[in-house]
Amino acid sequence: MAEKIRVVHYLNQFFAQIGGEEKADIGPGFKEGPTGPGRALQQTLAEHGEVIATLFCGDNYFAEHAEEATEELLRQTARCKPHLLIAGPAFESGRYGVACGALCQAAQARLGIHAVAGMDEENAGAAVYCKNVYIINSGDSVVRMLATLQRMVALGTKLVQGARLGRPAEEGYIPRGIKRNAFATKPPAERAVDMLLAKIHGEPFQSEIAAPQFQHIKPAAALRDLSSAVIALVTDGGLVTEGNPERMEPGRPTRFTTIPVEGIDRLDPKQFDVVHSGYDTAFANQDPHRLVPLDVMRELEQQGVIGKLHESIHATGGAHAAVENATRIGQSIAKQLKSAGVNGVILTST
Repeated sequence: MAEKIRVVHYLNQFFAQIGGEEKADIGPGFKEGPTGPGRALQQTLAEHGEVIATLFCGDNYFAEHAEEATEELLRQTARCKPHLLIAGPAFESGRYGVACGALCQAAQARLGIHAVAGMDEENAGAAVYCKNVYIINSGDSVVRMLATLQRMVALGTKLVQGARLGRPAEEGYIPRGIKRNAFATKPPAERAVDMLLAKIHGEPFQSEIAAPQFQHIKPAAALRDLSSAVIALVTDGGLVTEGNPERMEPGRPTRFTTIPVEGIDRLDPKQFDVVHSGYDTAFANQDPHRLVPLDVMRELEQQGVIGKLHESIHATGGAHAAVENATRIGQSIAKQLKSAGVNGVILTST
């Protein structure tokens, strides 16, 4: 392509230099030329391309109005007539990552332009969109901003030029689950034996099949005496007080809420709501006990089956939770429960 590559860059409110969390509710916006990390993007493009516009949107706004935000951002993108959309990098920010993935997927499908996103491989957006969108693995630290942008530009340039892409490890993008035939110097049996011998001798080798990575967590010891135990109710099903005053996210959670229930025997549906984007909450809103069995726990408390029910319910929403956010939320809840003398937890989900 002889002409310069026309690039539109998408950023969240922070990287677009609008503000931090206090501006996370800002709607879609547009700026001419590069902004914030877009200046490094322009330097990387050099004479081969131009950042013609910067699109931005608040993380909370996109999470809560994904369809409307996408429509407006696509309208602005189409107006610029770009060859390439660069989204992010979002690093470990789950809300930002999901927005990048959603916008890239929509731009490819509806505008027919190439798109590249950037985020950490553990980002919730990576899990949702990596099969349909090229996502450069940025890692979790913003110090890799320039290196990530360089890889995003290199990949985006190849897409625009129609060049053949290398394997994910070569190009730096998160595997998309696509397998292609390739010629090898040895047949499969010989390659397998070579890898086995290398493993036996403690030598380095590269498996041709990526093994899944699972974190092993030792289960807690069983409670010896429930009749003297303090038991807490915790849910990732999205229970909130009426009207959701704390603005708990229905999906991609970043925090949890604490609901006092001391002296309460039943959850009045007029005083509680269930907000969750991963299932139909109608039945839980009709009767919150379908999600959190406070009524049954009170009966067990009165019967002496358990010593005491903890005075609060901790709740969050589990839909599309980024691993790092889910870990942090769980650790925060556990810390509070431990300091309150809770011995056991009943975790209810959807």
